[in-house]
Amino acid sequence: MDKTAVSSGSSVTNPGVVQVTASPGRLLVAHIRKYPSLWIGLAVLVVWFLIIIFASQIAPTDPLAQNLSERLAPPSSAHWFGTDELGRDIFSRVIHGARISLPAAFFVVLVSVTIGSLLGAAAGFTGGRLDDLIMRAADVTLAFPSVVLALAISSFLGPSLTNAIIAACIVLWPEYARLMRSQVLIVRSFEYVSAARSLGIPERRILLYHILPNAWTPLIIKAALDIGGIILLVSALSFLGLGVQPPTPEWGAMIALGRTKFYQWWLATFPGLAILVVIFACNLLSEGLRDWLDPNY
Repeated sequence: MDKTAVSSGSSVTNPGVVQVTASPGRLLVAHIRKYPSLWIGLAVLVVWFLIIIFASQIAPTDPLAQNLSERLAPPSSAHWFGTDELGRDIFSRVIHGARISLPAAFFVVLVSVTIGSLLGAAAGFTGGRLDDLIMRAADVTLAFPSVVLALAISSFLGPSLTNAIIAACIVLWPEYARLMRSQVLIVRSFEYVSAARSLGIPERRILLYHILPNAWTPLIIKAALDIGGIILLVSALSFLGLGVQPPTPEWGAMIALGRTKFYQWWLATFPGLAILVVIFACNLLSEGLRDWLDPNY
């Protein structure tokens, strides 16, 4: 058998193996093809956030400017979405309405996730009386239909966007608390948590570094889904006169103005379509995050 001597400074490669390194662009394309829902939903939301940032440049007129000579004008080249009963351009009002509905929904979800996850983690990890106290408070809140409870809270606090946001946070936090508690109860029974305890690692460190990082996935998926739901809830409160007050442009309040004018279909159609598109994008984003983060899919 022939032997080949190889010097110490040379390297040996297997001629039968071809190493291929994919470029970042190809990896991105492959990721998009694998998780199309994630990227479509994210792209739509990014477009809406760009609309929020550049609303003043995109909107052709001031959303509060009135022109009674053009009141209730149908969609045309001058007014793409038509005008309302005061002659205000609906396209401009829909664009500026995104500045209220989307940030409010993201703020509600952020606050609810933070409060609910902290309380749920504390309840699931410590147990005992603290667990009973937090879960009974969550059960009492969840015993009422979310819309009915939000209506009652907003009616008690008074009609305004701030009070509508407070009502939405009160309605939403128990869902995250229960979800986080269930995840903590599952994760803390895993073997690596028992191994960390046997090594004498403090309980707080086990919770922060071993349990919470492995319990966040369902909350992230639910948060993406709830953004659309909160937009619908805040819009419903505004529709009933308990949220944003006129003349501030907000999608739910705009739909309320057109609920009695059936022949002027554009009054409620276009803000309704804006809500529909955002909720559809949030559903796609949530589905894509589930496929990406959940190992069971």
